[in-house]
Amino acid sequence: MTFIGGGLAILGVAVGLVLFALEDTIVFFYSPTDIAEKKIAPGQRFRLGGLVAEGSVVRGEGKQVYFSVTDQNSVLKVKYDGILPDLFREGQGVVTEGKLDTSGVFAADTVLAKHDETYMPPEVAAALKKQGNWKPEAKQ
Repeated sequence: MTFIGGGLAILGVAVGLVLFALEDTIVFFYSPTDIAEKKIAPGQRFRLGGLVAEGSVVRGEGKQVYFSVTDQNSVLKVKYDGILPDLFREGQGVVTEGKLDTSGVFAADTVLAKHDETYMPPEVAAALKKQGNWKPEAKQ
């Protein structure tokens, strides 16, 4: 029984240390405010979530698109080279995946948008609620 109890204690400590070490990487996405506060280094891969800022979508050459993601406190410019989801539009929730470049622009390689008029990714809604910027007309 002593060996089993000791083994379980060691296992518990190991799991705790792993969870503590992975604390920042378990997050589903970072908001623009989180990125500014955590000072995420250029080249580090992560997910950016928030709302597509009104009036920010600009189409470039070919499939290149520039837009801004906001959490109503901060704004981060995004560059994406690809086909956007059909339901992508300004004022809607979005989660993008990619890296921050040296100029402070988020170079996205994946863009995920909502699936109907009332949906917002739960993580985006929770972040907006946490910051006091939740719009009651937007439902989860």
